Amino acid sequence: MNPIVRSGTAARAGALLILLGPLVAWVAEFITAAAWQDPPYSPLYNWVSHLGLTGPPQTAFGQVANSPLGAVMDSGWVIYGALLIIGAFLVFDPRKGTRPITIMILAVLAGVGVCLVGIFQGSNANVDNGLIAFHTLGAQGVMLAGNLMAIVAGAGGTRIGLTRGRSIASITLGSVGLIAFPLFMADVFTGWMWNIGLFERAVIYPIMIGHALLGSSVAAAQRHRATHPPAPLGARIES
Repeated sequence: MNPIVRSGTAARAGALLILLGPLVAWVAEFITAAAWQDPPYSPLYNWVSHLGLTGPPQTAFGQVANSPLGAVMDSGWVIYGALLIIGAFLVFDPRKGTRPITIMILAVLAGVGVCLVGIFQGSNANVDNGLIAFHTLGAQGVMLAGNLMAIVAGAGGTRIGLTRGRSIASITLGSVGLIAFPLFMADVFTGWMWNIGLFERAVIYPIMIGHALLGSSVAAAQRHRATHPPAPLGARIES
């Protein structure tokens, strides 16, 4: 099977960057949520986006938001997006066909999307001045592109370095995220009829887990290739 990933130091570095992205975002989320004490932050109820709200407490989209370390969450998202884009360009070889190109495009869309979420907060002030459009565009962009990336990567898993089990897991994660996306959007367009952050996480977490699977799988495959190089052609013919 013709691989669609590069080899060598650049590919190993790129794989680690893809793996590091969601880990950075999760650490930032944990730190930011721990600082949110009034009222206490609940992952099943409160929105992920509200963690990035800086400034005084406010009621945004039907929930009280009070995130003293909002800048930490915003920074985590921007770092995540940048690492994803850089990592994808280091790992995938666009000369190997449409699949690596597709994955790279989806990585850019998802990376830019999560950066926009970190740069433009979902605050009442941004609703009033119109900048909420960038937050919304970024959020919906990463939700769609990120889950599609998991599916496309999983479908070509054997050419990337994913095991069969991880390929199936990646496809499943992306599918779950895409199924949850219209439920989340229905919540938005009905005026937050189900005002709980669980719907948002059902779309976002599959993306993050998918990126962690992708990065760790490529890193492991690259390490195996480095320690177990293929036998010379002559030796293979003789055997």
